[in-house]
Amino acid sequence: MPRYLIHASIMPLEALLDPQGKAVERGLHALGLEAAEQVRVGKQIRFQVEAESETAAEAMAEKACTSLLANAVM
Repeated sequence: MPRYLIHASIMPLEALLDPQGKAVERGLHALGLEAAEQVRVGKQIRFQVEAESETAAEAMAEKACTSLLANAVM
């Protein structure tokens, strides 16, 4: 059965404050990168699955993200 590498990028909702993103943005400005703006910090999760097809692997990734990896409130 083929193996698929899943890359899941989990980001906070735009409507929520992102204190870590603001801290990184201030740090970038302190380094002279004043053009950096709207910095958001999230997480990236990678894992492999065995699936019959790419469509089946995508369904597994979607289930993992909505059921476990992502906080729908945030």
